[in-house]
Amino acid sequence: MSFSLDISVVVPLYNEEGSLPELFEWIKRVMDENQLRYEIIAVNDGSSDESWKVIEEQAIQNSNIKGICFQRNYGKSAALNEGFNAAQGEVVITMDADLQDSPDEIPALYKMIKEEGFDLVSGWKKKRLDPKLSKNIPSKFFNYVTKKISGIELNDFNCGLKAYKNEVVKSIEVYGEMHRYIPVIAKWTGFSKIGEKVVVHQERKYGVTKFGIERFINGFLDLLSITFVSKFSKRPMHLFGTLGVVSFALGFLILLYLSISKIFFSQVGITSRPLFYLGIIAIIIGAQLFLTGFLAELISRSSSDRNTYLIKKKLGI
Repeated sequence: MSFSLDISVVVPLYNEEGSLPELFEWIKRVMDENQLRYEIIAVNDGSSDESWKVIEEQAIQNSNIKGICFQRNYGKSAALNEGFNAAQGEVVITMDADLQDSPDEIPALYKMIKEEGFDLVSGWKKKRLDPKLSKNIPSKFFNYVTKKISGIELNDFNCGLKAYKNEVVKSIEVYGEMHRYIPVIAKWTGFSKIGEKVVVHQERKYGVTKFGIERFINGFLDLLSITFVSKFSKRPMHLFGTLGVVSFALGFLILLYLSISKIFFSQVGITSRPLFYLGIIAIIIGAQLFLTGFLAELISRSSSDRNTYLIKKKLGI
């Protein structure tokens, strides 16, 4: 496949009017110095400030800037997903709009995809400038857990600065809060050559962080979700059916034991023994789990695209 552009830079943003002019100019300078054909896709995630107006003004000065504006705030995953759909470059770079990711890293990331053959390269903010207690320690914990569960040797899964082959972003689906685990999604989609590059982490110059303490809870739940979806989304009966059969068989064996015990060894009524109710509950749960697996199979084979966002405006796309 031939591409008319070398790089698509996807920038999801929410209330970042102050940083956008500097960011766009910085990206332009880096691209011009390295003679790279590029586009900047700025995805305005329902900002309440003048971010979209800034994008429109900047696009007049630089025709390589394109924009997507959501009607309301959907979240970073939705913004990335729409940016991926619109990207036309051979290599897709994602970065945050708050200037904490340096555009100077783009050429090296581009070469790792083009020359070293990586499917995906994730930035690693080895030296972070965030508050240690509120961000660094929880981030290290979740990165460790994700590494162990996924088997991917990355130190910073949640770094916004990443590079992808175009084929990768066109093959994956990012929804909910799954942007934290794009390397995991990519691996389970079949793109296994995943690398890492140490990148500079800069202090925020404008605005405030958009993520609160809830991201830690959401992050853990999303990890469980992506693990389940990746392993069982196409075959849910393998999970629910197996659990259902085991539970049903356990309940059946309990009732069989009680029946044999009543007939040959005991005069105590079956229903007067607590074990009887455990057996009944196990059979009921087993039947429900099996039915859940059956219904999940029907849904998974007839489900349509879940990513439908109300887009207010598009610019140059």
